[in-house]
Amino acid sequence: MKYIFVTGGVMSGLGKGITCASIGRLLVDMGYSVIPIKIDPYINIDAGTMNPFQHGEVYVLKDGTEVDLDLGHYERFIGVELTGDHNITTGKIYRNVIEKERKGEYLGQTVQIIPHVTDEIKSWIRRVAEESGADVCLVEIGGTVGDIEGMPFLEAVRQMKNELKHEDFMLVHVTLIPLDTGGEQKTKPTQHSVKELRSLGLQPDAIVGRCVEKLKPETKRKISLFCDVPVEAVISNENVEDIYEVPLKFREEKFDEYIIKRLKLEKRPYKSEWEEIVKRLKSLKEEVTIAIVGKYTHVRDSYISIVEALKHGGIVAGCKVKINWIESEELEGKENVEIEGDGILVPGGFGRRGAEGKIRAIQYARENNIPFLGICFGFQLAVIEFARNVIGWEDANSGEFAKEGHLVIDLLPEQKKVKELGGTMRLGEIEVTVVKGTLAYKLYGREKVYERHRHRYEVNPEYIEDLKRHGLVISGHSDNGRRVEIIEYPKNDFFIGTQFHPEFKSRPYNPSPIFVGFVKASLENKLEG
Repeated sequence: MKYIFVTGGVMSGLGKGITCASIGRLLVDMGYSVIPIKIDPYINIDAGTMNPFQHGEVYVLKDGTEVDLDLGHYERFIGVELTGDHNITTGKIYRNVIEKERKGEYLGQTVQIIPHVTDEIKSWIRRVAEESGADVCLVEIGGTVGDIEGMPFLEAVRQMKNELKHEDFMLVHVTLIPLDTGGEQKTKPTQHSVKELRSLGLQPDAIVGRCVEKLKPETKRKISLFCDVPVEAVISNENVEDIYEVPLKFREEKFDEYIIKRLKLEKRPYKSEWEEIVKRLKSLKEEVTIAIVGKYTHVRDSYISIVEALKHGGIVAGCKVKINWIESEELEGKENVEIEGDGILVPGGFGRRGAEGKIRAIQYARENNIPFLGICFGFQLAVIEFARNVIGWEDANSGEFAKEGHLVIDLLPEQKKVKELGGTMRLGEIEVTVVKGTLAYKLYGREKVYERHRHRYEVNPEYIEDLKRHGLVISGHSDNGRRVEIIEYPKNDFFIGTQFHPEFKSRPYNPSPIFVGFVKASLENKLEG
C-alpha cells in the first residue's frame, strides 16, 4: 500500500481538497485504484450540526454520514463511493479511545496522546486503506500546519513515515505563494510553513504552490533551495477558470511523473476521459442562467454540490450555467416578485428564516411556467405553495414552524421523539420507486433509483390524496408508497421537486438525470423566450 498525505500551510482555504482530489484523478487516469480519507481536526463527531456560514456544505455519503464538502470533491473527481470510515475527526478518535479505556483495553495504562491517540489514528488509516484493496491511499489533513488541533494527526503521520518504506510514503504540502505590490511572487510564507513542518519531524516531498499566476522558474528554484525539495517537485497551482482543470494543470507540471517516480510505481498508459470532459466544458458557447434562491447565497460553498451538478447537466445540455444568486429574505414583503433566470432552483435548508421568500419564488416559477427544481426543503416548500395557492388552504404550512393549520409537511414518525440533533435525520441512500409515465420516469428511464437523503420532515400522508386530487402528481415514492419522494406540476413544462438530494450523486462523467433535465428545460425556455 502506498500512502500520500496532503497538508496545508500559511492559511486555510487554499484548496487542499481539490489538490488531493486532483492527485487522485491523476492516479486513476493512469489505471491505479485510489481510496481517499479526510481528516478533520475539529472535536465534532461529524459535520452534521455545523453552521454552513462557518463550514460550507454538509455533504452526505452513501451510508448517511454527514461530512465535510471535500469528500464530495473526492467522489466527483476520483469516482469512488465513500462511507463514514473515510472521514476521521478528533471527536471520533477520542470517542474510540475513551470507549477502549472504559472497557479496560489499555490494561491499566495511563492513556495519553502518544501513543494511544496516535495509535488509534494510524490504526484507522491503515484499516481503511487495507480493506479497500486500493493501490494508493490519499489522506488529507484538514486545517493548517501549526494549528494545535492538528498536532496529534501530524504526529501520527510522522510515526507512519518511520514505519513505512521510503517508497510507500509521500508528503505533499499545499502552501500560498502571494504577490507583493510590485507583482513579485513571495516565497517567505512557504519557507516558514515548511519550517513549521520540519519542527514536527516532517519534510515535504512535494510542494504545491497556490498562486494567482503560474510559478516562475526562479520562484520554483528558490522554494527548492530553501525548502529542500527537488525543483521538479515544486508544483504550480495557479488560478484556473474551473476546478476540473486542476488535474490537467498538474499533468502539465509533470506532477504525475514525479509521483510515479517517488513512489516507485509502474508507469501506465494514460486515459483521457477527464481531459475530454474539460474540453467539452471549455467549448460550450451557449449560456443559461439559473436563479438559486436560498438563505446562504453569500456563502457559495453552502451549495457547492448543486453548482457542480448544474455544471454536469450543462455538459450534456450543451451550455454553460451562470448562477444568479438570490437571497430569499429579500423576496419577502415585496408586492411583486420578479426573478431573473431561465430556470429557478430552491435548494435544501432548514428553519423559518427566508422560507416565505422561497415560497414566493416557487409561486413565481409555477405561475409563469419557468422551469423549476426544488430540492429537499425546496420540495417541501413547493408542496406548501401548491396547497396555499392552488388548493386554497391559506394556512398550509410545515410542522417545522407552525403548530396548527393544514400541516402538509410534518415530522417523520420516527423523528418525533428524537432529542439529539447529530446524525439523527433520515440519512443516506434509499431506494425510490419512480412512477411510469411521469416526467421523473422520462428523466431516469427506470423504475428503481437510489438517491441520498437528509431530512426530518416529509409530506404529511394525511394530505396526499387531497394534493393529488387537485392536480399535484406524486411521481416518486418510497417505503411501499407511504413516503413522497418526487412531485410534479404537469400544467408546467418542467416543474419538479425531490425530497432527496440528487446533487450528491452527480458526476461530470455521470450527471444526475434530474439536473440534466432541468438545465435542458431552462435552455429551451431561454431559446423560446
